[in-house]
Amino acid sequence: MSREKPSSQLRKNILSLLKLKDLEDKKLAALIDDIPKRWEKFDDIALIPNSSFRKEHWDSIINDDFWNKICQSLNVKRLARSGEIIGEKRESTVEMLVGESDWVIRKENGIKYGYHLTQCMFSSGNINERRRMGEVTLENEIVVDLFCGIGYYTLPILVKNKVKHVYSCEWNINSINALSYNLQKNNVEGKCTIIEGDNRKTTEHLENIADRVLLGLLPTAEDSYHVALNCIKEEGGILHIHGLSPSNNHEKFILETSEKLQKINHNYTMTNCKINKIKSYAPHWDHLVLDIQLEKT
Repeated sequence: MSREKPSSQLRKNILSLLKLKDLEDKKLAALIDDIPKRWEKFDDIALIPNSSFRKEHWDSIINDDFWNKICQSLNVKRLARSGEIIGEKRESTVEMLVGESDWVIRKENGIKYGYHLTQCMFSSGNINERRRMGEVTLENEIVVDLFCGIGYYTLPILVKNKVKHVYSCEWNINSINALSYNLQKNNVEGKCTIIEGDNRKTTEHLENIADRVLLGLLPTAEDSYHVALNCIKEEGGILHIHGLSPSNNHEKFILETSEKLQKINHNYTMTNCKINKIKSYAPHWDHLVLDIQLEKT
């Protein structure tokens, strides 16, 4: 006998609670339609979408038993609701609904990412780019990750390759603490130096050192383009620049980025530019990564 799907179980359990409220059919139907159909599940926690159970008509229904029913339906011990990513330091606003501890460990491609769910962001939609960074980096390279967070790209590079060293820059102390844990947990702390603070002020000693520089910041990493060009080796290297672009005009991102880099430093020729689409970011907008090969002019 096949096991009932979690989505069906969730719907059934919430419906059983709603029927006890003696609601009119129209309101009952509206509530049922509002039950989330997707969520993230990892460790012993489920992360439901930010919009879940926000509407006013849930106020009289939600209580501890309600949230516990959801945990039971999804076969988890803890429950949280997604929030927006806010501020320059890309801080999380996830809300814990069941469970006191917000510490979680995600396992992805053989890598462990530990972090406080309510303090640090984690984009599950960037999984292919995290994997790609672990594949394109070459042996004995020196890498500078200007916006490393908890190690989204730093860790795949270190775990999946025999790189020489990674310099990981971050100014969110919560992310730095998680990164330190993750480097140790994945046994790669010996090949990584954490540079704490604003990379526009903390990376002067990294001049002419990097074979590869990552600029993984949205909506734009433009304020640190000059930092990346300062870090890249004199003979050249590769930049991986994240940004947003209209879905119907990715070339615009290439042209605008190339022009801005040329204005900062004329000593490099851009010999190869490649666009990688990460995911849709908003209606008619895409999250892209531009790989740029720089060679000395």
